[in-house]
Amino acid sequence: MTKKQAPSDQLTDEDYQTLAAIRAALRRFMHFSEDAAKGAGLTPQQHQALLAIRAAPEKVLSIGELADLLLIQPHTASELADRLGILGLVERRPDAKDRRMMKLHLTSAAEKALQALSVTHKAELRRLRPLLDALLCKLE
Repeated sequence: MTKKQAPSDQLTDEDYQTLAAIRAALRRFMHFSEDAAKGAGLTPQQHQALLAIRAAPEKVLSIGELADLLLIQPHTASELADRLGILGLVERRPDAKDRRMMKLHLTSAAEKALQALSVTHKAELRRLRPLLDALLCKLE
């Protein structure tokens, strides 16, 4: 006995074209982001780490939390934090509640670099919004 596909499971040629166009637009944004990070003297992963720390509710993260957000192993997140520390962008400080745990804090230099990067990213996303909105509407 074969199971019938629901109408929403059946994709048209236009659906495939739309999905490909969305993926291409997202990839173009990622390329923009990678170039912007490199232009600021950061790797894309370093930029992503700074953004993740800044976006955290208390603007601090543990190594484990950073690893989870970046989808990397804790030892890789620790090495990333070390490199950011060497660049003067991140400081490790004991957690206020549990002094055994270290938390990552952005320095003022990181805040400045991230501000500049985020302004350009926000502008680029605003530029892409009409295209992404139109493409997403096609999938409804």
